[in-house]
Amino acid sequence: MTRLGYQIPNFTYPGVAPDGIFENVVAQARAAEAAGYDRVFVMDHFYQLPGIGAPEEPMFECYAMLSALAQHTERVRLSALVTGNTYRNPALLAKSVTTLDHVSGGRATLGIGCGWFEKEHVDLGFEFGTFSDRFEKLEEALQIIVPMLRSEPVTFSGKHYRVREAINSPAPISKIPVMIGGQGEKKTLRMVAQYADESNLVGDNAAIPRKLEVLAEHCERLGRDRSEITVTKLQMIAVAPTQEELDADFAAIAEVKGWTDAHIAAAKGALITGDPDTVGEILQNAVASGLDGITVDLPVNGHNPERIELLGEIANKILR
Repeated sequence: MTRLGYQIPNFTYPGVAPDGIFENVVAQARAAEAAGYDRVFVMDHFYQLPGIGAPEEPMFECYAMLSALAQHTERVRLSALVTGNTYRNPALLAKSVTTLDHVSGGRATLGIGCGWFEKEHVDLGFEFGTFSDRFEKLEEALQIIVPMLRSEPVTFSGKHYRVREAINSPAPISKIPVMIGGQGEKKTLRMVAQYADESNLVGDNAAIPRKLEVLAEHCERLGRDRSEITVTKLQMIAVAPTQEELDADFAAIAEVKGWTDAHIAAAKGALITGDPDTVGEILQNAVASGLDGITVDLPVNGHNPERIELLGEIANKILR
């Protein structure tokens, strides 16, 4: 299960032409593996997210990317953080994750969520639906995907999805962990308790104890052992050895993305930023709130493998 994960959220890099992006992504994955991260994640989006960049910035399809990264890494598990359930038929998703497990030698994890980015749904022709629709779809999908990943033939007829004696062959090499992303107390955390091996939270660190309490309550109602579920949280970070180097990193990414001073200020406000001591203290407080592990990303300077190594050193000290 995830102890320390590294997410790659950005594919726009200073001095890197489009035909050099994949090479840099491979370097990031290898740097994360060498630095002691146990998971490498990519986002499952087709447009860059607001706050990180513009829709027209480069973004890759995640399962093709993960399968390619499997050929350039040896130990880290590979996953989307998280798969948008609305983008794929659940039986197809089960086959995609199983294929990833085989091409990686048993290193696949299924990260999944209900989907939220309306613009890419509308622009690319994916049905978005209501908030309730998306959660209904996620729960129906889990009732198909989870048995398929356990090599159980599935017959299911729901409001949104139907399968009849769906077979998943070959079976996965590993027992593929299922991670559900999000922190909604009534629906998301209940589904974690019912279907998942891992939970990845988002949002304010101050809310962690409350979310863990709610998850425990759902587990108790469902007869699930809470200790079976690993809980992590995504922490978006910008770190460098010194503040001067960090300012230079912001300036470099701002130039390639066309950010104004206001964009830079907004990014700094949204991220955990600072030198190793500052970032380490914030991460320490988050872990002390009850997390089993953390996942980090570096949307400003992750293209520099030295920053991945530095963040790995900080996080591994905290997680010992």
